[in-house]
This record gives sequence, structure tokens and C-alpha cells, in this order.
Amino acid sequence: MISILVLAVLCVSVVSGQQTLSASSTGTNNGFYYSFWKDGGGAKMTLDAGGRYTASWSSDTNNWVGGKGWNPGSSSRTVSYSGKFGVNASVNSYLALYGWTRSPLIEYYVVESYGSYNPASCSGGTAEGSFTSGGANYTVTKCVRTNQPSIDGTATFNQYFSVRNPKKGFGSVSGSIHFGDHVKYWESKGLHLGTHNYQIMATEGYQSSGTTDITVS
Repeated sequence: MISILVLAVLCVSVVSGQQTLSASSTGTNNGFYYSFWKDGGGAKMTLDAGGRYTASWSSDTNNWVGGKGWNPGSSSRTVSYSGKFGVNASVNSYLALYGWTRSPLIEYYVVESYGSYNPASCSGGTAEGSFTSGGANYTVTKCVRTNQPSIDGTATFNQYFSVRNPKKGFGSVSGSIHFGDHVKYWESKGLHLGTHNYQIMATEGYQSSGTTDITVS
């Protein structure tokens, strides 16, 4: 009976430690930084133990992005992830190491998987070649965002994309991203980062629906 009661208390503790976000928010949870942003709709993200987060979204959400990681980010961090990317090839969503720097203001993505749209397929984007990291090939593109939301409000800034080829699939996913390799290659192409702000293993969805359950370390 005692062991059953102890187990029950532990279960309640774990459940009560969860935090579900339905509005844009940033902060810390269980030793990790988190960011959750949406421009409306029903997307929700739950902060679980350690580096785990889960989320679900439906087509009434125009755009959302969220995940767990660190603040500040680092140019030399190796990020491991595992879990479930619950979309398919018809869904506009991506799983990526995502972050920002200031001076210069840069938004960057290391895209491990994506659905119906390659996020590096921006209008007017500049192809910057490809390189190998961790046994995978990554194609690099620089894009420009004009008068768009940023960590400093509405601004014009560059985006850097490294897109894994072949991309990871859907459902169960895992891997490691050696971010220093990406920074080194970007620098060789004149794509400089600034002072790191946050850096998260993120899921993003655009005019779509899906689920995600990712643990980062």
C-alpha cells in the first residue's frame, strides 16, 4: 500500500509539474529555456520534464513556433534530439534548431525535417552551396525578411538556413546537430552571426495541423 501511495504522489507531481501554454510566452522550465510564439489560433505547447515539450496545432493557427533549448545560445553547441514529429509530407511544418543573434540581427534554422514546403525556398533567396556535417549533407540558403516580426519587434533582417538532405522522416525521429560546423561554413560564405540570444530545438507549423513530442539535450 505504501509503494502504491508513493507512486501516486510521484504521478501527481509529474503531472502537476507540466505547464501548458496557449499564448505566446518565453521563460525557463526544468533547467531549459523555452519559447512559444503564435499569431493566433489554437496551437498549444506543453512543457514537460527536462528538455521535453509536446505541442499540437490545427489549421486555425496561421503560424506558430516553439521549443526548448538555451538562452543564450552557443556557436559551438552539439544538440541532440529525439521523439516524434507527428506530421506528414502534406503538412507545412519543420523541425529545426532555431535561434537568433543581435548585431547583426539574424534568424537561423538548421532544418532536420520538413513537410510540404522547404523553408529555405524563399523568394529571392541566395544559394550558398552545401557541406557535410555528422554524416549528412546540408544545403545553405540566405533569405531576407523585410519588415517582419523579430526579437526586436518589426525589422528587416537576414535568415540563414541549413537544410538536411535527405531530410529526416516523420514519426519517430532522433539525431544530433553539430552547430559549430554550420557556423564555420556560414562564416566561410560571409554569413556572420552576432551575439547569441535564444537557441531552441523547435517545431514550426504554418496553416496546417499536427503534433510534436520532442526532447532536447
